[in-house]
Amino acid sequence: MYELTIPFSEKEPLYEQIYKYIKVQIRTKRLLAGTRLPSTRKLAEHLGVSRSTTQLAYDQLVAEGYLEARPCRGYFVAKLDTLFHLEQKMEQAEEKKSGEKQRWLVDFSPRGIDLERFPYGLWRRLSRNSLSDDNRELFSAGENKGDGALRQAICTYLYGARGVNCRPDQILVGAGNEYLLMLLHQLLGNQRIAMETPTYRQAYRVFECLGHQVIPVEMDGSGMRADALEASGAKIAYVMPSHQFPTGIVMPIKRRMELLAWASGQEGRYLIEDDYDSEFRYKGKPVPSLQSADTKGRVIYLGTFSRAVAPAIRVSYMMLPESLLALYESSCSFYASTVSRIDQRILTEFMKGGHYERHLNKMRGIYKAKHDALLAALFPLSESFTVSGEYAGIHILLKSRRGHTEEELIQAAGSVGVRVYGLSEFDIGKQEQGKEETGTVLLGYASLGKEEIERGAGLLARIFSELPKGKQ
Repeated sequence: MYELTIPFSEKEPLYEQIYKYIKVQIRTKRLLAGTRLPSTRKLAEHLGVSRSTTQLAYDQLVAEGYLEARPCRGYFVAKLDTLFHLEQKMEQAEEKKSGEKQRWLVDFSPRGIDLERFPYGLWRRLSRNSLSDDNRELFSAGENKGDGALRQAICTYLYGARGVNCRPDQILVGAGNEYLLMLLHQLLGNQRIAMETPTYRQAYRVFECLGHQVIPVEMDGSGMRADALEASGAKIAYVMPSHQFPTGIVMPIKRRMELLAWASGQEGRYLIEDDYDSEFRYKGKPVPSLQSADTKGRVIYLGTFSRAVAPAIRVSYMMLPESLLALYESSCSFYASTVSRIDQRILTEFMKGGHYERHLNKMRGIYKAKHDALLAALFPLSESFTVSGEYAGIHILLKSRRGHTEEELIQAAGSVGVRVYGLSEFDIGKQEQGKEETGTVLLGYASLGKEEIERGAGLLARIFSELPKGKQ
């Protein structure tokens, strides 16, 4: 039997000190599996405490699995090899993860945004103002489509900025595009869906999980090909005409008309327009939405505040054409809005007060400066690499002219502590084949400072210029 001598202090209850002491002894393997501990009565006498104190400590250790209480025999240290093995693996995984995070001098992630410029003070003030009065209405369930005032503000903004023609009752507000796509699934049924490749993989995953057959459709320089879409047999097409992710293609008016003609050619066909990154354009006038040219009610419009404001806002919206709106009203209007009414009120005031458009204008200037700094720093590579997807969005594509593979570029960048992202990550078609063919990497710059951008691009310019010529 193992005798326990525990140094007590006055800072914690005695039972907790006994519990912690024995737990540490077990975890550090000073108390080995199978060791019998003194009874609660003997330990209480030895330590000069009440038996209820030692009983509490033992009970807690038994509950957590450190001790086993064997009838008529006493308390024994449990066998914890599996636990220690699991903890060791978790610690190693954490160390590896931490090491990977620290290893990157510069991470050109295409997913980040600049959160340092978020208007925190204004948001706090709007939050306080929204809660300053005893407004019981804010704590009620609210409208299932989302608050009317927010939907009206969204309609006003979309008409002025994107040319979208809609009424507030056509707008549905939800917590993220994933939720809205799941809701849309209820309206469309299990249809075959065509998607550009490469594409936004999160939407692809949602459609696949919902049971849709997703057909990858190849693109040319104008975006999704209408003839390939027709050949796919799909009734729904998911497109990003204003700034396709990840290629950055801006769909010209001719191709938009071809897609609208395809949608109008058969009953039940629809185009899902994900207006990705449409707010950020640095050259020329903003490109109107596809929905603005839709006269037949065939476009379902998706938008979000995650990129323009902050991901944590988790507010997205979907505009339904009249035919789907009627279906929603009859079969899906019982779904409650998934966005807090308080968050909706704050965002409404943010938009109605003109703060949203001012914030967008400020961020356009900030992102343009970062965009220009990145292009300037990559200029030494202009003979051996092409840049595409520039002048819009918050990432660019860098493609080798010398036959380098995507893997070679990623490894070379990693060797100098720079993380870049392969285009094949977003391919939903021939991913492995595409990986060898494209030799293209994405460089996102939104979450980086100007000095980080220049440092990372400088390292890329040096290491990429030293690469031997690849296969042509």
